[in-house]
Amino acid sequence: MGLTTDPAPPGAAVPGTGPEAPSRRPAASDDPASLTVVPARHYGRWAAAAAVTVLVAQFAHGLVTNPVWEWAVFRDYVLSETIVQAVGVTLQLTAYATVLGFLLGTVLAFMRLSRSPVLRTVAWTYVWIFRSIPMIVQLVFWFNLGALYRELGVGIPFGPVLWSVDSNSLIGTIGAALIGLSLHQAAYAAEIVRGGVLSVDHGQLEAAAALGIPRLRQIRRIVLPQAMRAILPTAGNEIIGLLKGTSVVYVMAIGELFYQVQVVYGRNGRVIPLLMVATAWYVFLTSVLSVAQYYVERRYARGADRTPPPTPLQRVRRLVPDLGTANENRPRTAKENS
Repeated sequence: MGLTTDPAPPGAAVPGTGPEAPSRRPAASDDPASLTVVPARHYGRWAAAAAVTVLVAQFAHGLVTNPVWEWAVFRDYVLSETIVQAVGVTLQLTAYATVLGFLLGTVLAFMRLSRSPVLRTVAWTYVWIFRSIPMIVQLVFWFNLGALYRELGVGIPFGPVLWSVDSNSLIGTIGAALIGLSLHQAAYAAEIVRGGVLSVDHGQLEAAAALGIPRLRQIRRIVLPQAMRAILPTAGNEIIGLLKGTSVVYVMAIGELFYQVQVVYGRNGRVIPLLMVATAWYVFLTSVLSVAQYYVERRYARGADRTPPPTPLQRVRRLVPDLGTANENRPRTAKENS
C-alpha cells in the first residue's frame, strides 16, 4: 500500500505561497543582459556571394578586354541615323499594336463574360485560334492576304458587293504587320482583362445594381478601376513582350530595329557589335517601360495601399538631406574653423 496526502481544506493556505513566503530570485540566466549573443555564421551564403562576385567580375572583364566585341564599332552605330529611325519604327509598331490589341481584347473579355452563349463561343474560339498559331505564321499569312482575297468589299451579306478595293493597295506591308500584331495581342489581352474583372468582388456589382447604377457605368466607374490592380502587372509584361516581339516582322522586310541591324552587319560583316547595338536598345526601351509600369501600378494601388513604400527618387531625395545633415554635424577640424 502506498502513502497518500490529504488535500488541503478549502481556504487553507498552502505552505510557501502566502504573502510572507520568500520571493523567488531570478537566476542569472534569466537576465537578458547577462546572455552572450553569438551572431549566426552564414558560411554558405558568403561562399555563394563570393563565387557570384568573381563570375560577374570575370564577365565584365571579358566585355572590356575581349577585342571581338569591337566597342568602337558599337559606338559608331548605336546612335546612327539608320538605327534611330529603326527604333522609331519599332516604337510605332508597339504603340499601335498595344492600343488596338487591348481595345479588341477588352471587347473579347466582356464577350466571354457575357450571358449570351453565342458571344461567349465566338470570343472563346477567337482566343483559342490566335493563341494556338505562332505570331510569325500570322504575320506571313496577313502579308500574303492578297493571294487569298484579291479584293475586299462592302455590300449586302450573301448579296451584291456595293464597294470594293484591291487588297494589296488597301493593306500594305505596315498594315499587314499591324493587323497581325494587334490580332495576336488581342487574344492575350482578352484573358488579362477577363482575369482582372473576375478578381473584383461580385458584391460590388450587386451593391451598384441595388443603387440603380446603369450597367455600363458599373463597369466604367466600379469594376475597371478595381480590376486595374490585377490587370496592370500582366499587361505591362505583355507590352514588354510585344516590344521585343516586333522583331519578328523582319520576315516582312519592315525597317524595324532588328531588320536594320541585319542589313548593316550584312554589309560590313560586324555581326557581334551590331547585335550588341540591338541588345542595348532593347534593354533601354524595356527599362523605360518597366519604370512607367512601376509608377502606373503605384497610382492604381492607392486605394488598397494607403502608405505605399517610397519610390527610388523619393529615397534619393531623403538620402541627400540626411547626408547633408550628417556633414553639418560632424566635428570640424582646426583648419576648417579657421
